[in-house]
Amino acid sequence: MEIIKDESGDLQLIDMGLLDGIEKNVLALGAVSFLTDVSSEMVFPIIPLFLNNILGVGTGIIGLIEGVADSISSLLDIFVGYFSDIHGKRKDFVVAGYGISTVLKFFLVIANSWQQILLIRGTERLGKSIRTSPRDAIIAESTKEKNRGKAFGLHRAMDTIGAIAGPAIAYLILQALGQTESAYRTVFLAATVPALLAVIAIVIFVREPKRNDQGGNQGRNDANPSATSSPIKKANFWEALKRLDHRYKRYLMISCVFSLAYFSFALLIIRANDIGMKAEDILLVYLLYNIVYALFSIPAGMLSDRIGRRPVIAASFILYGLICIGFIFVDQPWQIAALFAVYGVFVSTDESVNKAYISDMVEEKGRGTALGAYNSAVGAVYLPANAIFGAIWAAAGAAMAFGAAAAVAIAAGVAMFALPE
Repeated sequence: MEIIKDESGDLQLIDMGLLDGIEKNVLALGAVSFLTDVSSEMVFPIIPLFLNNILGVGTGIIGLIEGVADSISSLLDIFVGYFSDIHGKRKDFVVAGYGISTVLKFFLVIANSWQQILLIRGTERLGKSIRTSPRDAIIAESTKEKNRGKAFGLHRAMDTIGAIAGPAIAYLILQALGQTESAYRTVFLAATVPALLAVIAIVIFVREPKRNDQGGNQGRNDANPSATSSPIKKANFWEALKRLDHRYKRYLMISCVFSLAYFSFALLIIRANDIGMKAEDILLVYLLYNIVYALFSIPAGMLSDRIGRRPVIAASFILYGLICIGFIFVDQPWQIAALFAVYGVFVSTDESVNKAYISDMVEEKGRGTALGAYNSAVGAVYLPANAIFGAIWAAAGAAMAFGAAAAVAIAAGVAMFALPE
């Protein structure tokens, strides 16, 4: 492996293997996501269990809390993405977003009602909304188009390695202290340490990508020369939205339809708990899910680099529908574990390939806006999706809820296959 400087002055790792074409910013942001997910995944898998087992909250309220959190996590993406395009200081938004999330995690330690957790989860997720689009734009602008699938896949893999470590640490704490309220709060407190380290890592290691006046980084869009054809102009917000490509808008519409079926992971955890899994065993299954997620993130991105993003995304939608069908019929812990593993394959594709596809379709000058619009649009659907799913489950049972989600997901997958290039 050799470290050189490219024409823009950025350090670049040259390797004929997985790191070929991957630059320092991608690795630094991957490390940040690793630390953040160590923190977040210590907490998020046990929040629904804390709500259900300690505070006595039902699936309807849990669905509402997670729906609000998922929606808020994308609420500001479109605006933050736009402002990062206009001002060009993406790193500042990334620091602010991770910082907000870190501060709010401290309040989980003292929360004692579902209303407080709703407020904390929602506000903490605002931090995610602020950081995501600028961070993804930095990754895209630090990578050539032919390697973007791999770059986003590598970032997701490093993120998910943290999601493996987080539940493992939480599992050890719960095993040592038992499933008591104090044990849950000890996990919440321990989770604040890696979150703080992540913010420090951004400040020290992440660099603002260099941008030129032609709408693209020099040498970045080798496979899409049209992306560097026009100078950057400070369009107002609505003009920036109108400039987005029609192909992108059709893709976004189908993604929003799919998101109607994409309910919170917390409800899968409740399903596992209903079958009889203990909290610590659910953490092990969650660990398995994240291992699969990490293993498949880079291959999924590289597959999309080779055969195209759209068919990979369409297949992932259909796979999700089949997973929902599986959750209708499972009645054994090992079956739940198998479905969680397959779910890891789906999420590894969904989280990496979609962002690479969007980055390919739009010019650099509108990339933050496009990524933000995607995050905000699908995030806005999460609240009704989670609320409806939780309500159907409470009123008609798990089979009806999972069946409806499967039908919507498979229909969206077919529509994505049919989407013209």
